[in-house]
Amino acid sequence: MSSIKKFQVTFDCARPERVARFWCEVLGYVVPPAPEGFADWDDFDRALPPERQGSAFACVDPTGVGPRLFFQRVPEGKTVKNRLHIDVRVGTGLVGEERVAALEAECARLVALGAVRVRLLTADEENESCLVMQDVEGNEFCLD
Repeated sequence: MSSIKKFQVTFDCARPERVARFWCEVLGYVVPPAPEGFADWDDFDRALPPERQGSAFACVDPTGVGPRLFFQRVPEGKTVKNRLHIDVRVGTGLVGEERVAALEAECARLVALGAVRVRLLTADEENESCLVMQDVEGNEFCLD
């Protein structure tokens, strides 16, 4: 019998703290406490060797239900479409114009945080409408 495993989602990015703080705002996540012995994450970061400073950041669901998100600095920039993306569920249970209005309202909030609106995919016979977006470093996600 298999057991349910906890998991984290890892993002490769250029500026881990910036991307992590964006996703904290999107999802209502929080930055976890700094490691023991450090007043805050800046204090911890300064203790690292210069080449590792600013190389990683994380955020967590304050309820403990959702996965931890980890952001790690990589040297290369994003060049192609994500093979995996996050769907932010803001229109669950809504249909038609009411759903699109909810998606657009959340889109406006996220654009103010630095996200980019890519396109609205309108409902068809199989799927409800969703809005394709990009985070502050161009990673695709959907408002669903």
